Amino acid sequence: MKLLVIGAGNMGLTYAKAINDFGILGDDKIMILDKSPEKLAELRADGVFEVFEELPDCLPKADMIMVAVKPQHKDGLFQEMKPLLKADALIISVMAGVTIESMQNALGLSKVVRAMPNLPAQLGLGMTTYFSDTSVSNEEQELMGKLLGSTGKSLKLDKEDDINTSTAIHGSGPAYIFYFMQAMMDAAEHYGYDEATAKLLVTQTFEGAVQQYKEGSFTPTEWMDRVASKGGTTRAALNKFDEENVREGIKKGAIACYDRAIELSKI
Repeated sequence: MKLLVIGAGNMGLTYAKAINDFGILGDDKIMILDKSPEKLAELRADGVFEVFEELPDCLPKADMIMVAVKPQHKDGLFQEMKPLLKADALIISVMAGVTIESMQNALGLSKVVRAMPNLPAQLGLGMTTYFSDTSVSNEEQELMGKLLGSTGKSLKLDKEDDINTSTAIHGSGPAYIFYFMQAMMDAAEHYGYDEATAKLLVTQTFEGAVQQYKEGSFTPTEWMDRVASKGGTTRAALNKFDEENVREGIKKGAIACYDRAIELSKI
């Protein structure tokens, strides 16, 4: 199946490179469309993809189209796409907040997959959730899992609203982690460590803790109890976090993220 990626920004290009590197589509060259002269020149120099700047030159040849543009650009793009699409084309959207129904209505087709990646996809450590319309065949859904999982892992969801709830966890989640990391680095610098040393202390701590959790059988709470002895230094920190409602604040932040995703889906 011939794939066209519309938008060679961070996420579109990340997927195109990963899908190509894994050879998921065999010998078929992936098509990429972008409007940036600099990006087009760079892609053509690489020679890995078929590169285009006009939809009529590539869209009629595409069996699958990954739409990786900012949501505010969708209306004009969809108007231009509609008369050029194959009747059985499959749309894969990584646009936040754009519903399957709205894409079906705008494009005049039924096969739409809505996906939500996250930033670590750029490192091959991404988490992508996706939901497919019922018109997408089992074979096509299996292919979607491979394509979207090429940047890390993929998870098929049971209903479309789960895209919004998963956005609040994994989609925006890296920012929550960075928030906590920055707080720890601020604490390290408070004690006089330079930025490089603070970064080393914090990043190695995060990497080690995540790996230990993945390989172990304890819950996060059980791991905390193993680290924090009664009346000790770690317990003092955890008690302060509880006093400041840090855990509840993080939960409320994730809920606010979901609420905003719902707002965006209605625009």
